[in-house]
Amino acid sequence: MVSLTYLGHLDQARQRRDEALARAHQIKHAVALAFILSCIAGCQAHTETDPALLLDQVVNLEAYCVQHGFSDWERSAKWQRACCLTALGRSAEAAELQAQAGAELRAPGSFLYKPTWLMSLAEALGKAGRAEDGLKELEDAAYQIVATEERWAEANLHRIRGELLIAVGDFAGAEASFCQAIEIAQQQSAKLWELRAATSLARLWGDHGRREQACGLLAPIYNWFTEGLDTPVLREARVTLEKLVA
Repeated sequence: MVSLTYLGHLDQARQRRDEALARAHQIKHAVALAFILSCIAGCQAHTETDPALLLDQVVNLEAYCVQHGFSDWERSAKWQRACCLTALGRSAEAAELQAQAGAELRAPGSFLYKPTWLMSLAEALGKAGRAEDGLKELEDAAYQIVATEERWAEANLHRIRGELLIAVGDFAGAEASFCQAIEIAQQQSAKLWELRAATSLARLWGDHGRREQACGLLAPIYNWFTEGLDTPVLREARVTLEKLVA
């Protein structure tokens, strides 16, 4: 499910999600269910059509993990809850929650998903008007990627950096970051990350009078997708394209 999501096969990922959930409920295995629910929430943070629904699911996951003493997945659920709050426009609340999770992340011996959590914290800080603080978190995330070789979301780090650099007025730096995100995503065949970065770069180019170049970049990757067209990532790309050709 997770690999299919980032490879861009979003409807197939949904099918595997439903199969995994059904199987976990069938065997009544608490650890398996917590793991699957955590994976689902992480993927749906990028693709769920209703952030409010996803928030309810994550809150339930957090309670489930507290009930069964799954502290690692409880921290993951807390992070995912913050992602949902960001999507709902509650950025300040999200940043505060992710800061709490970030303190736990910095505890000795905590490594798994650390780069991704720090990226989410950086993104939430940016949406709360604290782009400089977000850039500092990304420096730590980049260090953790090198230290742990956890590179599955590396492209997204550069996309987030690009958005934060726009917020501080560094448009050339933002362009370079988006291009690096696209390059890494292409190397990994990570179509979801490629689309997100291409959407950001196309929007930047369009805002600076390079609409034809922006369309030439975004249209091919958007047209590659044949499923998941109702997801926020695909909708955002489609709206960006429509504005560029208007």
